[in-house]
Amino acid sequence: MINRIVQFINKYNLQDKTIIVGFSGGYDSMCLLDIMSKIKNLPEFVNMRVIAAHFNHNWRGEESDKEEEVCKLFAASKGIEFVAKTAPKSLKKTENDARIARYEFFEELCDDYDADAVFTAHNKDDNAETVLYRIIKGTGIVGLKGISEKRACFYRPLLGTFRSEIMDYCNKNNLVPNNDSSNSNINYKRNYIRLNVIPALEKVNPEVKDALNTLAMNAISDNEIIEEYLSAIRSQIFIDKTSMNTIEYKKLSKPVKMRFLYEFVQQLNIDPESKRIREIYDFLEKNLEQKNGTTLSLATALWLYADDKIIETIPRKETKKIESLVTIDGIGEYSLGDKVFVVKSFDRKEDFLFPISTAYSAFVDLSLVDFPFEIRTRRDGDVISPFGMAGSMKLKKYLNSRGIPRHMRDNIPLLCKGDEVLWVIGVGLSNKIGVTSTPSHILEIK
Repeated sequence: MINRIVQFINKYNLQDKTIIVGFSGGYDSMCLLDIMSKIKNLPEFVNMRVIAAHFNHNWRGEESDKEEEVCKLFAASKGIEFVAKTAPKSLKKTENDARIARYEFFEELCDDYDADAVFTAHNKDDNAETVLYRIIKGTGIVGLKGISEKRACFYRPLLGTFRSEIMDYCNKNNLVPNNDSSNSNINYKRNYIRLNVIPALEKVNPEVKDALNTLAMNAISDNEIIEEYLSAIRSQIFIDKTSMNTIEYKKLSKPVKMRFLYEFVQQLNIDPESKRIREIYDFLEKNLEQKNGTTLSLATALWLYADDKIIETIPRKETKKIESLVTIDGIGEYSLGDKVFVVKSFDRKEDFLFPISTAYSAFVDLSLVDFPFEIRTRRDGDVISPFGMAGSMKLKKYLNSRGIPRHMRDNIPLLCKGDEVLWVIGVGLSNKIGVTSTPSHILEIK
């Protein structure tokens, strides 16, 4: 097994990299960490840094805390750095929420330690169970691929190893893994498959785990053929991993849309079951013409947002509105977070062409309004007199008319005089300071 993982590390050129090892303390991860501690002492791997990462789900009270302590002591005995995080009590006790929280922790560590890879201890049994679970859920060919050997920064060096081999390794090396009592709870679907369904299928085919892994390999091959065709259009659809171009998405046929939605959901570490994909597909079909957008719940802390321009994920949390940011009391520069707000006098010269305002610079006439002003975010009662229009309207109605997504509105800086909004920065000016002849000042965000 050591040679197998050495070959894996060499395959991906990780010999001198920083590697996070997901370490629950169970048989699989203890076997992996023990092997990594031995590999780290080999001459060709002396520059490799290994860090054991334990995520305490905080579901089983004292038992969970004891398991964390066992992990900490084991890592110390092997000379491995150890880091742990305890989930808040508010974390839902579902497989999906736990997986999302765990992977977010690993990704945070990648940033903190500038790591090159996260090793998780998924094995052949896990892959067989995953493929079977997805079949039961009605997966497509992408789901039949099972667990990827490599996805982004996540690597699975034990994916070609059966759990029985892992247990033999632990026994021969006198390792004493944690015994997570929740693993025997068949209320969790994957536990039910492992403890009840797989044994029943083995009565039909004793090699069912091998058969399911072979099915995954066949699906990977078939998927590569399909991928040759999809790769040409993917960059037109995906803006990044968590957003898509609505206009380009709408041009696709239904099967291709479903395929890309599967990829989209999978990248979010959400279980891409067919029912969920259909729900998202139906939501998008109904809402992609909306100028102001709407949302669909994806997970405990995540929404899917869609409008006529973009499909993206947004955090599902209350936005803390910071109303008063800075007072503008005259000409000068004012700090605005990572930006600078500038107020300058406009000095017209004979050969100066009248300038055109842009989204983040404005030529204004302050002759009818006096300093001081205030830059803040929106609040109840705000109104604006849109430049070029007669009368005033509520700021909410104005933002609606300009197609500003709801989830962005609380973060837009506003130049205000009391409840009167003079400039929705990046969006538009008010008649109150709009120029009809000659500007008096220049406002700018840099």
